Amino acid sequence: MSNASLSPLPSSDRPDVAARLREALLAVSFTADGLLELLGAPAYAALSRSETVPALRATRGDTPLEMLVRLFLLQQPVPYARAAAVLPADVCLESGWLVRTGEDEVAATVDVRPYGGPGGEDWFIVSDLGCAVGGAGGIGNRAEEVVLGVGGASTTLAGITVRTPVTSALDLGTGSGIQALHAARHATRVTATDVNPRALHIAALTLALSGAPAADLREGSLFTPLTEGERYDLIVSNPPFVISPGARLTYRDGGMAGDDLCRTLVQEAGGRLNEGGFAQFLANWEHVEGEDWTDRLRSWVPRGCDAWIVQRETQDVTQYAELWLRDAGDHRGDAAAYQARYDAWLDEFEARKVKAVGFGWITLRRTGAAEPSITVEEWPHPVEQPLGETVRAHFERLDYLRSRDDAALLEATFTLADEIVQEQVGLPGAEDPEHVVLRQNRGMRRATTVDTVAAGFAGVCDGTMSAGRILDAIAQLLGEDPVLLRDRTPAQIRRLVEQGFLEPAG
Repeated sequence: MSNASLSPLPSSDRPDVAARLREALLAVSFTADGLLELLGAPAYAALSRSETVPALRATRGDTPLEMLVRLFLLQQPVPYARAAAVLPADVCLESGWLVRTGEDEVAATVDVRPYGGPGGEDWFIVSDLGCAVGGAGGIGNRAEEVVLGVGGASTTLAGITVRTPVTSALDLGTGSGIQALHAARHATRVTATDVNPRALHIAALTLALSGAPAADLREGSLFTPLTEGERYDLIVSNPPFVISPGARLTYRDGGMAGDDLCRTLVQEAGGRLNEGGFAQFLANWEHVEGEDWTDRLRSWVPRGCDAWIVQRETQDVTQYAELWLRDAGDHRGDAAAYQARYDAWLDEFEARKVKAVGFGWITLRRTGAAEPSITVEEWPHPVEQPLGETVRAHFERLDYLRSRDDAALLEATFTLADEIVQEQVGLPGAEDPEHVVLRQNRGMRRATTVDTVAAGFAGVCDGTMSAGRILDAIAQLLGEDPVLLRDRTPAQIRRLVEQGFLEPAG
């Protein structure tokens, strides 16, 4: 594939123009909130699926905001005089944000999409025309170096990232620059890399138009743009994780066999983290015949790192191939070519004995612990984003549990986490429930089955009595041997602490 169909990009070394353009966009409420008010929720949501017809219908009027939506989001030419009344049109033409399409019309050279930051910031994500997101219809341009905007994967990674203040952050495979933009809020220094020079150019535009500090932009694959010994407090990556035969599209196809790109990324990240630093990735992994997928992922974790790996979804190989063939828009082309490509995907999976593909999150934390902790689990259920604080607290609880034996655990005091509810499951009219379920209404929204002792224990944890004293009281109430109860309950307490149902008091 050639780059012939990609538009020339605006100049990335004109921060003065980006600042003036930003000011003009904000002046007429070309923001996430402004678009929602103008378009209404259904048309606004349709835009996030790359469906433009509802937005076209909603912008048939004459206001400056409607004109900007048509210009930057719907790729419609607009009269020069209308654009010049709202934008610094001449400098936008000179620096390449706009081009003349006729004697008295101008068009945008890039997609500019308003994006609301977590602190209420008005940001703008720049991407190639028609490629703000993917969507069921496929990307708007199939040139190899096309740069997409913000999709579901981007927002998922932004939501799970730990947001504590750090000195240095690395956005590996930055694409449109969305993760670097988020990192700039809490990192003193942001480095962003990409194998695609066009992505680095667009990331610079995203940061400038959003009013964020410039990042240190470096070209190269994986960790090769870094110097020897260079380490970070935070590494984030939404890498080209698609497991595909060949590398057609730079933003998604890593060009390595199977899931080798994700494995390499995870394995090499450990040596690039400062002590206590986090590395957080989205990834795909193979489910191979005769192999436990959890063992496969455990083998990826580098020495000296705790890990929390969550599988959010699995697809059989046919579903997976269809998803990414549609992503590339292949279903809209020649039927024979589509079938040949589909066949090539299935050939590749068959040769590697892959029966399904998993998708999820991988978080590493550099630790000095003698025995790092690795948690690999499947959790396909709804969660509450943002989860960054939930991720940070998970590793903090690991440290707490690792430093205490059972005797110390029984001396400690705990509180029940916020918004935990108890459900009793059993036959109607039965004297005792078959089992008791504790359920979280926040964060991971976990549910866990416990026995009546653990349920009773959790219910009275208010930080005032030690775990041992609570168990002694329960033993007396149930007529059980308190020594035996103290012996068998710490494992359940550990599980409830690890999963966030109980929190160490103080």
